[in-house]
Amino acid sequence: MAYELVEQFRGAVPDVVLYPTGGGTGLIGMWKAFAEMEHLDWIQPGRRPRFVSVQAAGCAPVVKAFLEGRERTEPWPNPRTNAFGLRVPSPLGGFLCLRALRETHGTAIAISEEDTARGTQALAARSGIDVCPEGGAAWAALDLLRSNGFVRATDTVVVFNTGTGLKYR
Repeated sequence: MAYELVEQFRGAVPDVVLYPTGGGTGLIGMWKAFAEMEHLDWIQPGRRPRFVSVQAAGCAPVVKAFLEGRERTEPWPNPRTNAFGLRVPSPLGGFLCLRALRETHGTAIAISEEDTARGTQALAARSGIDVCPEGGAAWAALDLLRSNGFVRATDTVVVFNTGTGLKYR
């Protein structure tokens, strides 16, 4: 995904990447790919995006560990969310997600079911695609991160929609 972003941005790198995080492998893979591209001098040194791990409030082991300054996630008791891809109570790559967030000066944010539903509808209306709740959560996170100043008006932002709404019918 990171290689595709750099290709689509014609060699540029977005400022912020919001990624719906269940097991964390997508976020980890992009973090690794941006490091590879930097090592190959394909992107400007030190010019990696700030990663944002977006999770459901009812299952947010990465968010909890990040906010508590921990190096590892702990299993989330009684996970609850309608976003199946975010219902991962013990992400295998949790410790690497935390490292990626810290190394990129990113953050982690938990989104309520209500905000996820609103984000899903809003992104679908804006884009015309069948948005999954995971993408809706990421879209809702963008509003919150803009309001708290983490995302600035001048930032180039990528919001991932990691699935299709079809699997929710």
